[in-house]
Amino acid sequence: MPMFPTEFADLEPFADWCLPTEAQRYRKRLGSTMDEIQAFYDVITPRAEDAISYCDKFSLDDLPDDVLNLMHLLYSMVTVSFPVECWSQPRVPDSGATSLDCVAEPVP
Repeated sequence: MPMFPTEFADLEPFADWCLPTEAQRYRKRLGSTMDEIQAFYDVITPRAEDAISYCDKFSLDDLPDDVLNLMHLLYSMVTVSFPVECWSQPRVPDSGATSLDCVAEPVP
């Protein structure tokens, strides 16, 4: 069964980035190589505006599963944007073992 709406079937190879929580997305980022992060970023970024427009057709209170998955994929794009655009590494530079726990996150 497809994870995403038919219009976004080309994103299926990156379904492992479809994660429902910020903590899971952050762990995925830290556990990925820059080549993996860059590959995901290069595919999702050009599709982001279309994906957002597609998601906007639905009420946030009643998203079909495939649309919710697409939204989670967009959240992962945000999670990897700084490593790709600014740092060229998954971790925040010069942060050592510092961690930040999210206590609230967007819903859905």
